[in-house]
Amino acid sequence: MATIAIVDYGMGNLHSVAKAVERQGSEALVTSDPSAILAADAVILPGVGAFGDAMACLRDTALDAVVAQAAANGKPLLGICLGMQLLFARSEEHGDHEGLGLLPGRVVRFTGGTYKVPHMGWNRLRFEQPESPLFAGLDEGHVYFVHSFHALPERASDLLAVTEYGGGPVTAIVGRDNVYGMQFHPEKSGELGMQLLRNFLKLAETTVRVS
Repeated sequence: MATIAIVDYGMGNLHSVAKAVERQGSEALVTSDPSAILAADAVILPGVGAFGDAMACLRDTALDAVVAQAAANGKPLLGICLGMQLLFARSEEHGDHEGLGLLPGRVVRFTGGTYKVPHMGWNRLRFEQPESPLFAGLDEGHVYFVHSFHALPERASDLLAVTEYGGGPVTAIVGRDNVYGMQFHPEKSGELGMQLLRNFLKLAETTVRVS
């Protein structure tokens, strides 16, 4: 059984993510212990709230370096909602804030005007990189979004899936090598969300079998 560390830095729906992980047959470990995070088979970085506050919490606990180390060690890493945005280099949310820098790009606010902000509701995913292991055996479908800021990856190859909102494509899923992010909450996005989470957890199971 794969052990999944869910990083507890004071900002995130930790227990709903943990329950979803457990329903898929993996062990969920909600923790702020660096050694436990680095020993896990995969890491999930959740997040709800403001980008700057989240990065401050990660730095104050030195968990920013731990998450970066886990990624550098090749562990599957999944950022969820704000956690996905934290993977990027910078955010303009309430100022200019430095992120984890695991993916090049920045996080910007929806401009609004002719559409509502925050973006809230069920929107259809479009797979930009259908060969990604996250999409194995899956069809495009709807997931649930709630966010006022969105990511702009610098590299097109890091953009795995988008949704349409405000008259254009919006980053929904990103990934490179062992680092992934989902703007929506998969555990709150019906069967497709759970299937996406299941496919991420399969990456951790593969790591267990190889080791």
